[in-house]
Amino acid sequence: MDIENLIKMANRIGDFFEAMPDTDEAHAGIAAHIRRFWEPRMRRELSAYLEQHPDAESLKPIVRKALMLQRTELRA
Repeated sequence: MDIENLIKMANRIGDFFEAMPDTDEAHAGIAAHIRRFWEPRMRRELSAYLEQHPDAESLKPIVRKALMLQRTELRA
């Protein structure tokens, strides 16, 4: 799967949750959405990319933090 497409999709999810006033809830929502609706291969690819590029500016900060906080759960 193309990492740029995964990043674009993750950022769109982040756009939705970014409007939430509670950032902890937003981070949990982003991770839950990705865990629920993305196949494991997609989650692993995005996690691997983030491990190689922890300061990835292509990911929205809210998405990057959500992925870092839920790293273990998203790899399953």
